[in-house]
Amino acid sequence: MDNFNQLNPWPVETEEKKRKQGKARLKGFMNTVAGGIIGSVLTITIIPHTDYLENIYSNVETKVSQLSEQPGNARSTSEGITVQKTAAMNNSQGNIANMVEEASKSIVGIVNKQTQSNRFPNGANINDSEAVESGSGTGVIYKIDGNSAFIVTNNHVIEDAEELAITVYGGEQTTAELIGADPLTDIAVLKIDAKYAEKSLEFGDSSTLRAGDTVLAIGNPLGLDLSNTVTQGIVSAVDRSVSVSTSAGNWELNVIQTDAAINPGNSGGALVNTSGQVIGMNSLKIAEDGVEGLGFAIPSNDLVPIINEIMRNGKVERPYIGVGLASLEEIPQMYKQSLPNDVQGGAMVTSIDPDSAAAKAGLQVQDVIVSINDTKVTNSVDLRKYLYSNLEVGDKVSLSIYRGGEKKTIQLTLTSNSKSL
Repeated sequence: MDNFNQLNPWPVETEEKKRKQGKARLKGFMNTVAGGIIGSVLTITIIPHTDYLENIYSNVETKVSQLSEQPGNARSTSEGITVQKTAAMNNSQGNIANMVEEASKSIVGIVNKQTQSNRFPNGANINDSEAVESGSGTGVIYKIDGNSAFIVTNNHVIEDAEELAITVYGGEQTTAELIGADPLTDIAVLKIDAKYAEKSLEFGDSSTLRAGDTVLAIGNPLGLDLSNTVTQGIVSAVDRSVSVSTSAGNWELNVIQTDAAINPGNSGGALVNTSGQVIGMNSLKIAEDGVEGLGFAIPSNDLVPIINEIMRNGKVERPYIGVGLASLEEIPQMYKQSLPNDVQGGAMVTSIDPDSAAAKAGLQVQDVIVSINDTKVTNSVDLRKYLYSNLEVGDKVSLSIYRGGEKKTIQLTLTSNSKSL
């Protein structure tokens, strides 16, 4: 079975989605654990970054300051939401229970509905279809502004949804509008009518966390029947790095490790400190027999910049080369025979956007990129991280590639596109 579980959606999966579920490797301290990360609390499956590998071989699976003036409601500024200083608190059981009771008012259940065609018993399509539950997860109301309330959750909770059904504290139901999402960091922002929102939670400063700090996870494990479940644990470690496979390509998430119990359905839920501030968004767990208490949350300090950009632009703008990639280690040997023996790593171009900078610069399918701006590329994640962390739209880059056995240099200027590279 898979070792990691991005808090798999609960509970409905089609056979097609099961087939598409991706794998990824956990890095850093977990490098001895084999396996992959599979779709988070919701059940939306990961879409392969490219179908090139399926075309060439079939046995490889492709693989988120000052305190508010109104307590509990995030203050809007020209720069968007911010993290807040953590206030001191008497951590008695009574105070924690009071905090949880208030924080739970900002937690929502999210049901991802997708259209399913009805069929006759013989398999023929009936000329009607309906939106049915494809999976469910959790969200956090983080801002109330006028007539609107805003929710943050995991992208995999809402991905491919045709309708997003929201259940708020107290059981009222409504539908949400998708403001925008970023598959790479697994973050999405939704909007509902403010009349359904009782309060919002502010973000605490995750950079102040230390191993041993008390944290609580609030969410909807196994679906809405267990809504607003609270579990308590500690921060087990900070600054962990986990490799995940997303619909925008492979990525390494910076995460908080916790032993607070999180389960399928918790994805997108709040990891809060004892002051009732969101310091992380529950997104991943290890799912392996004999392993307990290894859950992971995206830190609040990583969430806030992405949320603010989604609020401004509806997406996260990143520099764009215009290629699909596969790590060289994933490519069958027959496609690497012309490479020099000393080329042990790199990223193979598997597809090219015909209107992209890559196409204009002359990149070709099966080119192997081994460096970008003289920085070594050992796999597709290396290239993506350098591109997104060090470069901006409009920058000029130099790619060292192997085309067959010949080494070449390709110069291009980065553009912007909603696609992943």
